[in-house]
Parts: sequence; structure tokens; C-alpha cells
Amino acid sequence: MVEYIGMKNLINAVKENVGLRTGKLLFGYEGNSFKELPWGALDDVVMGGVSQSTFQIDLTGGENGGPTGLFKGIVTTANNGGFASIRTKNFSEPEDLSAYDGLELRLKGDGRRYKLIVRTSSDWDTVGYTSIFDTVEGWQSVRLPFSSLRPIFRARTILDASPFDPSQITSLQLMFSKFESDGKLNPTFKEGPFELPVSCIQAYLKDPITPRFVHVSSAGVTRPERPGIDLSKQPPAVRLNKELGFILTFKLKGEDEIRESGIPYTIVRPCALTEEPAGADLIFDQGDNITGKISREEVARICVAALKSPYACDKTFEVKSVIPFSEPYTVDPENPPPEKDYNEYFKTLKDGITGKESLEKTPISV
Repeated sequence: MVEYIGMKNLINAVKENVGLRTGKLLFGYEGNSFKELPWGALDDVVMGGVSQSTFQIDLTGGENGGPTGLFKGIVTTANNGGFASIRTKNFSEPEDLSAYDGLELRLKGDGRRYKLIVRTSSDWDTVGYTSIFDTVEGWQSVRLPFSSLRPIFRARTILDASPFDPSQITSLQLMFSKFESDGKLNPTFKEGPFELPVSCIQAYLKDPITPRFVHVSSAGVTRPERPGIDLSKQPPAVRLNKELGFILTFKLKGEDEIRESGIPYTIVRPCALTEEPAGADLIFDQGDNITGKISREEVARICVAALKSPYACDKTFEVKSVIPFSEPYTVDPENPPPEKDYNEYFKTLKDGITGKESLEKTPISV
């Protein structure tokens, strides 16, 4: 039971800090759900101008006739003005997006250039970490890496500003402006009305996505009561699953929690673990059919390599050494085995193979 309940609790504890494959929604519509932010106008009237803007929800202006947020207004250079913007109130608690790589906006462009401004201080008049982005006509996704954000204060770059801290995001701002920064002008600026529908803003993980959670499970988790299996040829944990409190059944349920969590993962199912050194040739397999042995040290190396490999992402696999149980494996210190490129193994793995396929019609009762 601990392999299942413990994993469920662990997933709930870490999922906000390791990043989800689908990102983290900050504002807008995602399926049937809606997350609102308290937007308000912040226009050039603060410096004597007369531009004006607003933010509203358009229930039919989104893609496929669905709802969307709408940033709209009229911008003019009268009275030395020239910008319109909307800004959120400070969040009740800073958003921690340190697990992610940037912000993605789903919007309907109009061919103009806009700014996204992100603040990490609760002070009102402070540095805004700014990214300028161009749009084309029609619906599009715009990704703004955190690395593209520049510290700007009143249209000037602040050279000695603190580095952007994605764990302390306090507010967001969208702006259409005549001014870029450091004296540069927006080449797409036009006076008059504008509209920018924005259906969602979310944090994203950059491609290629690599695993954020690597779990060491066990070969054999799908085999208890598998139809047609010869238990006499299976490891003790498979033969004695019921007597051991359904340990493998609950390990499998724990795996399912990982696969369904949305966290990019790798699930490694080693065969019998030994204290032998790493270095033997390996067999990677899927479908939960192999038996054998493998060094604990080798499994640790596989886990570390998986964290850096997109080929290991969202894969479940078994692994063993080619050395049979009857033969001990040793390493000659004067002639050690070559370092492995585990990516060559990961590249052979396929999506969606867990070994549960043979259990779909015969679920195990607990």
C-alpha cells in the first residue's frame, strides 16, 4: 500500500515544483476551465496623455467562437502620450514558475508589436522585466523565454538590475506603445483603435522536454495473475505477491499515479538488484517480460542519464545485464569497460508500452 499512497502523496507534494508537460495556466481558458486575473487599465494618462484601454471577456470572440480575453483601446500621441496597457493587481502570493522556461500567450494578432512586462516586486513603480513580441494576422501562440526578459524602468534598460527571478512573479502587464526602450520606437505603431484578443497565458516547458521525475520501480509489476504465465519461472515477488501484501500490485498503482500526473517522467523497472559493479552490457525491454539481474550502480547511472534525455521522456521500461545469475560480474581496474551512451538505449524505447496491455481484460482484485 505504501508504494501507492506514498507515491500519490509525493506527486502531490512535488508537481508544482517540477513542471507539468502541459504547462501552468496563469490566465484564460483551458478546456472547460477558466482562470481569471484582475486586469486594470494603465495608460499614458499617468504622464498627461489621453490614450485609453480596457480589458474585458468576449464570450464569442475566441477561436471557434469560444470565449477569450480582449485587450482593446484607442492610442494617441496627443499631449506627448503614446501607449496603452493593462496590468494585473499584485498577486496575493508570488507565482513560482522556476520549473518552467518561459510564458506562452495564445492570441489573435494584428501585425503589430506589443510588450509583455513581468514584475517580481510588490512595489508599484519598479523595474519591469520586458519582452517585445511581434504578431501576425490571426490566432497564434507566442512563446517568450524567461531569458528574453530585459530589466526596463520607464523605457530605459537598467544595467545593474537584479537577474530575473521566476520564483517571485507578482504581476503581469500587456502594452501597445509608440516607445520600445532606450530611445527606440515601435515600427508597427499606429494611432487609433486596436484590439488584441488573448485567450490564455501560461508557463511552458521548452522543447525537447526531458524527464522531471525518474522513478525506480520493479520488473514484474504487471505479472501477478497474468493469464498464461508460468509462475514457477518468475521471481519470488511475483509468485508471492499476495503473501507480500500485493506489493507489486501497489507498485503498479504507484506507477500509474506518475503516468497520469502530467509530470514528464521516466519509469525504470530493474530486474533483481546486485552489488556488482556497473559496466556489463545491458538489455532494455518493454512489456514487463524479462528476468535477470542488474547492478545497483548501473541503475543509478541510468537514472542520471534519463534526466537529460528527451528520448527517455514518458517511457516505462525494464532493464537487465546480459550476465546470467550463475556468473558473477567483476571489473578489471586496469581495463575498465567503456562509458555507455545510454541515449542509444533510450532511442529504442516506444511510447505507451507498460505491460498492462495483457491485464486490460483481467484486472487484479485487491
